[in-house]
Amino acid sequence: MQAFTNLNSQLVPLPYNNVDTDQIIPARFLKVTDKAGLTKGLFDRWRYLPDGRPNPDFALNWSECQGAQILLAGDNFGCGSSREHAPWALLGYGFRAVISTSFADIFRNNALKNGLLPVVVRPDFHHLLFQLVEQDPHIRVTVDLNAQAVKLADGQVEKFPIDPFSKYCLLQGTDQLGYLLQQEAHITAFERSRGY
Repeated sequence: MQAFTNLNSQLVPLPYNNVDTDQIIPARFLKVTDKAGLTKGLFDRWRYLPDGRPNPDFALNWSECQGAQILLAGDNFGCGSSREHAPWALLGYGFRAVISTSFADIFRNNALKNGLLPVVVRPDFHHLLFQLVEQDPHIRVTVDLNAQAVKLADGQVEKFPIDPFSKYCLLQGTDQLGYLLQQEAHITAFERSRGY
């Protein structure tokens, strides 16, 4: 997993509330057991027209959003079924962070375990971000994980919460298993002290 420190990027606006995991990655794309190929299915129903052509009205298809690594989502993002494929697809596309006012618990946990940072901000700051990206689609923001802050070019700063263990893992670029493996010498020493 790639370490997360500072991320400076444009925003991809997705101003819909209650986007569930089936909208993020429809069930028909869940036939894989690894992450390969999930990117094509990301937001499939909105991203493509019925004939398969890219939907020009959907933000992921806008030229100014290409290469952006921060998704600006509506309230209650990632609700619905537990689906680790949802953060896999977002990460595969290139997103490293999602900003919203709230996330479904299961989605948030799956995102953190896979290196995708869910950033919870206050509703007024959330609204401001949507206004700013509407005024200037090329606007960039910085997500500073160490400071737990979203920073705007004009100096505004919005703090966000994250549990210390998830923050540590993201900063180190490791997952829970990787963290345990880093403790192998301590675990072995403890087992030996107990006669195992």
